[in-house]
Amino acid sequence: MDPALFIYAPLQRRWGARKIFIYLHLILLPFYLMKYLRNFCIIAHIDHGKSTLADRLLEKTNTITEREYQDQILDDMDLERERGITIKSHAIQMEYIHEGEKYFLNLIDTPGHVDFSYEVSRSIAACEGALLVIDATQGIQAQTISNLYMAIDHNLAIIPVLNKMDMTNAMPEEVKDQIVDLVGCDRDDIIEASARTGMGVDRILIDIINRIPPPEGNPDAPLQALIFDSIFNSFRGIIAYFKIINGTISKGDRVKFVSTGHEYNAEEIGVRKLKQAPREVLGTGDVGYIISGIKESSEVRVGDTITHVKDPCDKAISGFEEVKPMVFAGMYPVDADEYEDLRNSIEKLQLNDASLTFVPESSAALGFGFRCGFLGLLHMEIVQERLDREFNMDVITTVPNVSFKAYTTKGEVIDVHNPSGLPSINHIERIEEPYIIAQVITLSDYVGPIMNLCIDRRGVLKGQVYLTRDRVELTFEMPLSEIVFDFYDKLKSISKGYASFDYYYTAYQKADLVRLDILLNGEMVDALSTLIYKGHAYDFGRKMCEKLKELIPRQQFDIAIQAAIGAKIIARETVKAVRKDVTAKCYGGDITRKRKLLEKQKKGKKRMRQIGNVEVPQQAFLAVLKLD
Repeated sequence: MDPALFIYAPLQRRWGARKIFIYLHLILLPFYLMKYLRNFCIIAHIDHGKSTLADRLLEKTNTITEREYQDQILDDMDLERERGITIKSHAIQMEYIHEGEKYFLNLIDTPGHVDFSYEVSRSIAACEGALLVIDATQGIQAQTISNLYMAIDHNLAIIPVLNKMDMTNAMPEEVKDQIVDLVGCDRDDIIEASARTGMGVDRILIDIINRIPPPEGNPDAPLQALIFDSIFNSFRGIIAYFKIINGTISKGDRVKFVSTGHEYNAEEIGVRKLKQAPREVLGTGDVGYIISGIKESSEVRVGDTITHVKDPCDKAISGFEEVKPMVFAGMYPVDADEYEDLRNSIEKLQLNDASLTFVPESSAALGFGFRCGFLGLLHMEIVQERLDREFNMDVITTVPNVSFKAYTTKGEVIDVHNPSGLPSINHIERIEEPYIIAQVITLSDYVGPIMNLCIDRRGVLKGQVYLTRDRVELTFEMPLSEIVFDFYDKLKSISKGYASFDYYYTAYQKADLVRLDILLNGEMVDALSTLIYKGHAYDFGRKMCEKLKELIPRQQFDIAIQAAIGAKIIARETVKAVRKDVTAKCYGGDITRKRKLLEKQKKGKKRMRQIGNVEVPQQAFLAVLKLD
């Protein structure tokens, strides 16, 4: 007999149905239900079949109907489907019957690209286990290793899955050796699967139940729930997604957010199926959502703790990873009147993407805008695209750069996010720039060209480890500023797409940097200024001038494009004026008449150059990314 019914029958005779419902839900059922809960995420490198495997799991557990099915069902952004990548983590609950018992499986899908590793860290914080999905045709990649170590640090149970076993070029034995070396598991623990055909999905579900532990926690303790994501709904306000660590929450409870101290009514709580499914009560270990009618985005912070107002928890949940932006760029509205609209749009986007940071700034060339911090160049591109699609905001993005530390002769330390914020050269004692440890996994055929690329980018080889006979892991220490632009594209070209790349931040080190300014007709365009290694400044300045000459449209007057370090001009190009043939009406006659007309035109051009403005197109601000 079901234990819940065994408890229910005698109590119903004494108390009646309503009292017993409350008693069971708040006191006994949370303990009983916790053993049937499993919270897990999927860890994989980009394009290893993670979204397809999630589709198969949803199909096998009947979470979606045949009518609702579409490829990459959890990737609900058009941008995710177009690019074939996961940008956002998505939570969904599945139900699966195993040996006559119903289990509730909470899947939190994660992105695979290095630029979205913060999304992965949030998913891992809300789980007890992880599926480690590895492509049988490609083997272990750099991002897989990075995310796996993150999962091991959080003591997650790891289930290795060898995907794409139906492919003719699969290398199961070789890849299994890599997995055994990496994870330290038995070969029999590795599940052979094909997300495309559905092979191995049943075993994956059974192993999730048997190998991932149920959540730990005390349902009788004060409520402690970790917010790991949030979205903005224009009708209902901010919807926060959370995982309950201790305690229970009921619909209508008065709750507060610990870091802000704001109090709200839990107007609706529930779990996330394909759509939101409201519930009366959620217990320890549950992953759910709360709607409280919150309108201000600043009131909800990812990593915050939800607790009851009457019986609060002693302390907030600790250990949630803080975001560290790696790339900075200015974002400005095309129309200056849209500044407030852009602020509101970025705030709403930040709810859904907590790794985006921004502060107001102004530019002489572009007016008022925001200095935004991103985790990488793809992240920056996605944010710009989402602003355009979701909020209809047309923005100008400046040249991306990284954050530097300037030590002045007065002993001050200034964080420089923008080259225009650099103190004058005679006040600077030294400049330090952020360094990273870069890990590249590639075939042994491409080791030489990749080493040359990294050394050209001021990299220092720190280690070379052969994972298998023909796969090698190279470790370099190099400045972050050297990988910000086109490093990843060049790495993929050199290795014919076979190299995978991951990095983590180490520390700041002294650097020989200079500020390179771009001048148009003697006027500095601060949005095109950049801090660059002195040895690369001349080549970079020359290429920038050549690129701008192609992109800036011709005017009625000459446009001088110059690259300068301080007062020294290091490169120059000229966009020639569009000229009218003023001598066309002169047929023969004295040459002085033609000269007089040309001199008159020359004076007009000179005056026009003094008062004329040069319009810099948006492509010019991103031209630096296309430099070869």
